Amino acid sequence: MGQKIVQVDAFTDTPFRGNPAAVCIMSAPCADDAWMQAVAAEMNLSETAFGWAVGDVFSLRWFTPIVEIDLCGHATVATAHVLWQDGLVPPTETIRFQTRSGLLTAERRGELVELDFPATPPAPVEPPEGLEQALGVEALWTGRSRSDYLVEVESADTVRQLRPDFGVLARLPVRGVMVTSRADSDRFDFVSRFFAPAVGVPEDPVTGSAHCALAPFWGERLNKTEMVGYQASARGGVVGVGLAGDRVKLRGAAVTVFRGELA
Repeated sequence: MGQKIVQVDAFTDTPFRGNPAAVCIMSAPCADDAWMQAVAAEMNLSETAFGWAVGDVFSLRWFTPIVEIDLCGHATVATAHVLWQDGLVPPTETIRFQTRSGLLTAERRGELVELDFPATPPAPVEPPEGLEQALGVEALWTGRSRSDYLVEVESADTVRQLRPDFGVLARLPVRGVMVTSRADSDRFDFVSRFFAPAVGVPEDPVTGSAHCALAPFWGERLNKTEMVGYQASARGGVVGVGLAGDRVKLRGAAVTVFRGELA
């Protein structure tokens, strides 16, 4: 029998919205990095997740089509969704993941998955050469988190209308660039988009890990600890966030789109 693979749309309750991730839950550790990278390239999604049980913890790794990454929110939501849906973990049980970013957890909150992730607050920096020109905007504020640049712009409409120069963005010394503004709808606190051509993802539909920086950024400005962000990509997705010291709670729905088997 081949390896089973499940595709899940995360940070949405509607198929073909949110961010799709492929999930492979394996019965034994996989030491073949090249195979995992090849599967991720074949799936050609923002991330493919590979997990296996080690005692009462699941080892979890994430791959874009071209590289392994340190942290991924939507593929972790997708993995937790599969583990509960397939009865591999009881729905009332917290899932613990051992990852390149340390121990992460997932819990059920009604119809939502809640992740406990490290906060990565951005520090202010001068915009690097070419950043504003590549985005076609004038930044109100620019910062850098552990992995990415964060650019605040004047309006949600500016965020929606971005047409970046991916070639320039790919040459910046970061994983990606998040662009954000206050929301123009009462349903949300802020909006964002995320571009990561350097790791093979020109635009990520919904980026959980980016909200580890967006949550403290907007929490300070809005004087809130509980917020809802909307990622204004073509697919769109909703991420609930909660600030908890040096951690961020990320909340989102998930829906299975299809199941298959690798030959």
